[in-house]
Amino acid sequence: MALFGALFLALLAGAHAEFPGCKIRVTSKALELVKQEGLRFLEQELETITIPDLRGKEGHFYYNISEVKVTELQLTSSELDFQPQQELMLQITNASLGLRFRRQLLYWFFYDGGYINASAEGVSIRTGLELSRDPAGRMKVSNVSCQASVSRMHAAFGGTFKKVYDFLSTFITSGMRFLLNQQICPVLYHAGTVLLNSLLDTVPVRSSVDELVGIDYSLMKDPVASTSNLDMDFRVPGQSALTLTVNAPPQGAFFPLTERNWSLPNRAVEPQLQEEERMVYVAFSEFFFDSAMESYFRAGALQLLLVGDKVPHDLDMLLRATYFGSIVLLSPAVIDSPLKLELRVLAPPRCTIKPSGTTISVTASVTIALVPPDQPEVQLSSMTMDARLSAKMALRGKALRTQLDLRRFRIYSNHSALESLALIPLQAPLKTMLQIGVMPMLNERTWRGVQIPLPEGINFVHEVVTNHAGFLTIGADLHFAKGLREVIEKNRPADVRASTAPTPSTAAV
Repeated sequence: MALFGALFLALLAGAHAEFPGCKIRVTSKALELVKQEGLRFLEQELETITIPDLRGKEGHFYYNISEVKVTELQLTSSELDFQPQQELMLQITNASLGLRFRRQLLYWFFYDGGYINASAEGVSIRTGLELSRDPAGRMKVSNVSCQASVSRMHAAFGGTFKKVYDFLSTFITSGMRFLLNQQICPVLYHAGTVLLNSLLDTVPVRSSVDELVGIDYSLMKDPVASTSNLDMDFRVPGQSALTLTVNAPPQGAFFPLTERNWSLPNRAVEPQLQEEERMVYVAFSEFFFDSAMESYFRAGALQLLLVGDKVPHDLDMLLRATYFGSIVLLSPAVIDSPLKLELRVLAPPRCTIKPSGTTISVTASVTIALVPPDQPEVQLSSMTMDARLSAKMALRGKALRTQLDLRRFRIYSNHSALESLALIPLQAPLKTMLQIGVMPMLNERTWRGVQIPLPEGINFVHEVVTNHAGFLTIGADLHFAKGLREVIEKNRPADVRASTAPTPSTAAV
């Protein structure tokens, strides 16, 4: 009995398993590019270090060291690695900092002052960023660990009291080294938890695609780091494991703007990411695309109405000739009335992804009628259309784009097989009308694409699309269209360093 209960619970847990509709993997090949941009940003941040004035006396000598500024950072060795437990670890060894400060010395009635350059050598920094999912489903830097130390300092004193400065230099530089040690980690903590989070805030989590449909990228869980990559799993639109519900919040990708509390069962396979040759890989399941088409279907967008002059002239003539007998029998007085052609998708289209390609299946009704002015319309025919479209996906910049092509097309009557045979002459012109009049409108919209969740200023380049059974993957490299500093300055929040920085005790002195 206990075994049966355990088996039942395992099956129940499996039934409620929630598969991501979209996955993103950042590989270790991206780290070198990220490190180069990150070190430029780190150098600029360390230049903001504010070191308190150092003042005191030794016998009859009074000294004051003030206006200490970091002027440059020279890196000899640095490494950026993924660490398990959601960490991105940066280690800098044997670096040096250039400093400039103002000196003031008073000995009895003699005064000396001026500016001097100094250097902090043997600088070691080890800092880790802990990444997590916040309540809104966005990736955040939740914590910053830091160890920093300065091995030695050197200052080239000169001026009237050079001999005196040489005597005091050990004491002064030791004090400055102690103060510098205390300031590095608070600056890095602020850079991670405030400034880098302002960059992550530029990643779109929930936004409108157009006036009908929205997209919602929400992390299902905290990012998972291994020694070689960082994986992120995203829900899809109001994803539900078993049933359709209207009470669950829509977390995922596409959803109708008029039905924000909308959920959809996900029966697609879980996308898998195995490759590591490119900097970034993005995987989409069939459900990701099904959710988009379901959303547009529920929003009432998958229909087309052509009346009068909107019907192509050649098709208008062919339809009137085909249904001439019906027109004469039903209502010969309206024979010259405008023609109406209405296409309405009957069910949400479905996407099928195979190694050989991606196809979209569509079933729609086709209604042909005459619409005399100020009179009820006269229906000539109602038929069903089955179409199969091929879809080619591409990633441009940070937008996922789709190119559609009509491959198969079939129409048949809802009433009889005999009428279906009579519709065969209409098949070719209707297909031509779809290819010339409908497909360009669809492709104009699908080629605009939808944004992939990337921070501002970062784009994809060198994309390669690979189809699998039930999902597709896109491998790409990263390109910084804007520098980190530029994006962060644009989105910089109010400076809250004083309230967010840890105590200086986090630095290794």
